[in-house]
Amino acid sequence: MRVFRSASRRHAALILSTTALIANGAQAQDTKKAPEQVIVTGYGSQVELVPAYEGGQVARGGRVGMFGNLDNMDTPFSLTSYTAELMLDQQARSVADVLQNDPVVRPARGFGNFQEVYIIRGFPVYSDDMTYNGVYGILPRQYVAAEFLERVEVFRGANSFLNGAAPSGSGIAGAINLVPKRAPSEPLNRLTAGFESEGHVYGAVDIARRFGQNGETGIRVNATHRDGETAVEGQDRALTALSLGLDHQGDRLRLSADVGFQDHDIDAPRPSVTPLGAIPEPPKAKSNFAQPWTYSHERQLFAVVRAEYDVTDAVTAWVAGGTRSGKEANVLSNPSALANGDTSAYRFDNSRKDRIWSGEAGVRAEFETGGIGHRLVVSGSIYSLSARNAYAFSSFAGFAGNLYNPVAVTPPTPDFFVGGDLDDPLVTETRDARSIAVADMISLFDKRLLITVGARYQTLENKSFDYNTGGFLSGYDKSAVTPMGGIVFKATESLSLYANYIESLVPGEVAPATSGSTPVSNAGEVFSPYKADQIEAGVKYDGGSFGATLAVFTLSKPIAFVENGTFGINGSQRHRGAELSLYGQVFDSVRVIGGLTLLDATMTRTAGGAFDGNDPVGVPDFQANINLEWDVPFLPGLTLDGRFVHTSSQFADSANTIDVSSWNRLDLGVRYGLEIGGKDVVLRARLDNVTNKNYWASVGGYPGSNYLVLGNPRTLSISASLDL
Repeated sequence: MRVFRSASRRHAALILSTTALIANGAQAQDTKKAPEQVIVTGYGSQVELVPAYEGGQVARGGRVGMFGNLDNMDTPFSLTSYTAELMLDQQARSVADVLQNDPVVRPARGFGNFQEVYIIRGFPVYSDDMTYNGVYGILPRQYVAAEFLERVEVFRGANSFLNGAAPSGSGIAGAINLVPKRAPSEPLNRLTAGFESEGHVYGAVDIARRFGQNGETGIRVNATHRDGETAVEGQDRALTALSLGLDHQGDRLRLSADVGFQDHDIDAPRPSVTPLGAIPEPPKAKSNFAQPWTYSHERQLFAVVRAEYDVTDAVTAWVAGGTRSGKEANVLSNPSALANGDTSAYRFDNSRKDRIWSGEAGVRAEFETGGIGHRLVVSGSIYSLSARNAYAFSSFAGFAGNLYNPVAVTPPTPDFFVGGDLDDPLVTETRDARSIAVADMISLFDKRLLITVGARYQTLENKSFDYNTGGFLSGYDKSAVTPMGGIVFKATESLSLYANYIESLVPGEVAPATSGSTPVSNAGEVFSPYKADQIEAGVKYDGGSFGATLAVFTLSKPIAFVENGTFGINGSQRHRGAELSLYGQVFDSVRVIGGLTLLDATMTRTAGGAFDGNDPVGVPDFQANINLEWDVPFLPGLTLDGRFVHTSSQFADSANTIDVSSWNRLDLGVRYGLEIGGKDVVLRARLDNVTNKNYWASVGGYPGSNYLVLGNPRTLSISASLDL
């Protein structure tokens, strides 16, 4: 019997070599394993990376929850994994910048503050529901610097069986896993400096080494600092990000450990806008209607470790754990606006402190029974959050203003509606989750047919406590089973057909303190968890240098929002759609990432049938992306790139009486690689929103909300990287 893993040393050497190619911008070769070499094809490692696809912008696969890293052609799901090479070449600042390339994802903003939210198949994934190296809750809550990352892996579809329920209640239709950087096989000493419109400066250091007789142990250090006014008038952003990554690739033992620190401050951040009736025309993209005394400050310290050990050539065990300590403070003033741009706003202060512990463990065994191959996986996970919160509002009567002619006002006193002590907040929320999952990936007919079945038993225990006294308010301790079934048929070496049924388990929402300027009658009530179910089918093509995935799906879930001053489950939401993703190198000098998404989203079973058949807030019917790179043949080292993004109109209310117009955006970039004094240098320039389009980039972002977020203005970014 031939098992998946051959000699571990050879496998480790392959991975290290591949990582080196990525880091040095080379084109990775096709390293897919031939089907006859394995019981079940794919990688399955919880530590090692899937190699990059031809062109180096995306990987051949990524993390599929408890199954670890799998080749895209072997999994009954749709996923795309973006590489560090793409992030560096596009001068990405955060995860949202990376996901601008994805035709299924639209970045938005949630919770009324400046937290990045990613809309996948019309449903949100909050930034604090992303996984870091497969572990929940470890990443900074609001914003994650791109300099931390080797990969941004986008999984499309329900995923509670694979990952466990997302702790903050999102991730219904997708998941995002961020992979930390690893040391390549060759020494790396990279300095990068840059400039962004209006005086925002940037510097980064990336240093890596490998040690040992065969380079088994690696260390990588990244340090980044950004500071100054952004392309939005009067908005200052300061970011300090530090990370240390360690890894060990032994004969049987593979280890990784990562520690990160992020200090992120925004002064006079341009706020979201809540429409009062018809949608106001978007202000100039460069304008800022923030009050100068507003800010958003957050500081996060986090760490995660992971170990994987080959007990035998056919049995591998793993364990992982992580923690995060976070602190946030905000002074916000988000306006509500009439169609003519007149606004009303009040002051909202809040503070938050988080302490999170999270982990998982599992074992994977590969064997045959009667000529049938099995990859049996058993996994367990835990998660624990303790959150301290406090808030203070000024009078809801507010102060007047205008989006197109903003005027600074004296900061009002936040003493009208207060919960807790901003300087010493009490514990107001705890979340605990425990789960165990088992699955079998079966291979038949000379490994051309892969059938996966499994289930996860999960217990969620959520509690809320009074902001002022710390007394218990509401909570639940519920358990549920989320099953999964999937099938892959490899019609040819380059064509796979797949289908799946999978469920998402969603922790119940917590009723908010206010809805607009009105207090919610059941503020703090915790609702029981619920399920969302998905059916999906699709086809995948891998031509060696060019790949594509076409998927159709249907997914439905209950929805919660404020109705008559009370927060509750007030209907359900069904999304049906089709999506096409393209990637790879279509010619020797041309690379492409792109695709489109068609969505038919409908509300059902609403109170009294009032909104039945209507579109949910913030879900466009059509999205399309195309990103092209061209290596100019008559000038070696010069590369041009362009990205076009289209999003159709979106309704901004449940009654479907007001909507946000469709928008298009064009981004252009150029880079030139050369050698100076024997050192490699890459010069980059990028112009985002070339036409300086004024547009509302998103609406919604949080259940029951219809926040409008103004798109960023034309922004010039220039940088230079030097490899010493």
